[in-house]
Order: sequence, then C-alpha cells, then structure tokens
Amino acid sequence: MQITIENIYEEYNRYIYYLCLKLTKNPVEAEDLMQEVWMKVVRYESYMKEVDHIKAWLTTICMNTFRDRYRKQVRRSKYVANQPEQLDISLLDLIASDVLSVEEQLEKEDVCEIVRTKISELDAIYQKTVMYFYVHQFSLNEIAEVMKVSIGTVKSRLFRAKQRLKEMIMNDEMAKESLAFA
Repeated sequence: MQITIENIYEEYNRYIYYLCLKLTKNPVEAEDLMQEVWMKVVRYESYMKEVDHIKAWLTTICMNTFRDRYRKQVRRSKYVANQPEQLDISLLDLIASDVLSVEEQLEKEDVCEIVRTKISELDAIYQKTVMYFYVHQFSLNEIAEVMKVSIGTVKSRLFRAKQRLKEMIMNDEMAKESLAFA
C-alpha cells in the first residue's frame, strides 16, 4: 500500500488532535495547532518516503510546532503584557511548571496506581484494548489488526472499558475520594 497524505490523515488525525488537546488544554487552540501540524506534514511530504515510523514523525512535528508556538507567545508576552489589573502575579507565574512538587508527584502516583489497579480488574479483552490505545497509543486501525477484529469492535470495547472503569471507581469510596482531588 502506498503511503499518501490522505491515508496518514485518516489514520492519525484523531491521535494528532488529542495530542494537541493534551498540550494546549483548549479545544480551539488544539484545532489551530493541529491545522499547523498538518500544514507542515503537507509541506514536508517529500520526506515521508524516508520515514520509518510515521506516528513518531507526526508526534515530533506536533511537539516541535507546539514548542515553537509557546516560545513565540512567551517572547511576545515579554513586550506586550495584557495582564488584567486585578492580578497581583505576573503572567509567567500562571504558566504551569514542568517540575511537580513532591506533594503533586505523590498525588499523581496515587492516581496512577488507582487507575492501574482498576484496569487490572477489567476483563482481559478490555484490558488489552485500553492498554493498546492509551498506553501504547496505537491507532484504532492498529488495534483492529493486532486483535483481528473490526474497528467498530475496537471502538465499542474502548467505550465499554471506560464505562466499566468509571463504574468501578464510583463504587470504590477510597478511589472516588482520591480522584476527586486529582
């Protein structure tokens, strides 16, 4: 099968959108970032033949585009501060730090452990589907191929797994308490 922009877009569009959303934490900004990413993919289409791992290549383009936009915004904010009058802190203090405090790190580890535990309590078929999608970040097509099922089956398994995880967490008072603060 020949690799085309259309095939890559069809397979990885959702992945790129959710990566952009994870980075920007804003649906509108995520769409803008995603559009920029796909423009770069089209611009560098001639390099695709040399790429061994398309997903990694797309991820790199996405991450670099996000970093470039972020740096540009920070540079711009040094010269133009649109800071509301009522704020007593600088805009840069509002940007989340990459370094987590000890308390935040412990809280994150607790949440991860609760989620891992609940995933391990799922039926094996749902466990595998969740792991392929969220941990290994396989596309729906890749999961369907590996599990030898249709994409529709993969989608319904993901949906059911998420519903079951939610039920399990809501029925576990300790887990519910811990996740309420996360």
